[in-house]
Amino acid sequence: MHDMMVSRTAPAPAPEAQAPTAAPNPSFSPLYRQIKGLITRGLQHGDWKPGELIPSEADLARRFGVSQGTVRKAVDELAAEGLLLRRQGRGTFVSTHHEERVKFRFLRLVPDGAGEGGRPVPQPMERQFLECKRTRTSQEVARALGIKPGESVTQIRRLLLLAGSPVVYEDIYLPGPAFRALTAERLESYRGPLYALFESEFSTRMVRAEEKLRAVNANEQEARLLQVREAEALLLVERLSFSYGELPAEYRRGLYNTRHHHYRNELS
Repeated sequence: MHDMMVSRTAPAPAPEAQAPTAAPNPSFSPLYRQIKGLITRGLQHGDWKPGELIPSEADLARRFGVSQGTVRKAVDELAAEGLLLRRQGRGTFVSTHHEERVKFRFLRLVPDGAGEGGRPVPQPMERQFLECKRTRTSQEVARALGIKPGESVTQIRRLLLLAGSPVVYEDIYLPGPAFRALTAERLESYRGPLYALFESEFSTRMVRAEEKLRAVNANEQEARLLQVREAEALLLVERLSFSYGELPAEYRRGLYNTRHHHYRNELS
């Protein structure tokens, strides 16, 4: 079966723009995209943290020396891509994985019979963390994360259960020293989404992801953990998640039990 690449969010933000007053260059970018790049760079550098209110469009227009309409167009695109969140009468905020509506933004599991209005991952969902350790990365994981084979990464192994039945078995790999302090005890005690933990305690926000899907057969260990027959068909979902600046921030390999659930994605 051919791999399918699915983008979980809108296309990646434009490369960091030069200030609007900079001399033009051959790779022309519309002014609002330059402003979008500058706002994205501010998010990347932590000028405004997840959940915080960003300056008003008028303030941003003065800051960048452009019209308010140009700023509005840039902010509109960032909101459409999920990096910013508009709240009527309150302003525009930096999106956060603590928001209820984005808790399961990258997990598209839907129960059979949910219909077109079905929502991914209905509650209750349980997690069982099987392992959390520092390990040396394999060539495959290193290639995905853009690091050297053998470098140290944090590996998380867990099960996701819906209504008490295991539906996802996955290995998660996190690069660099940022996650060195992550422990199994912290994972067990944290009640929110994993990406919210990464965001609030490890200064890493996942802004978009790419996935490859293929059919595989369960080996003995996978069958036991997912409570299926050995060699039963499973859906393998390989996800590479990116933080600001197109930085690879997580690689995960998930096996999905699709006996009573299916993977649902919306394309536009």
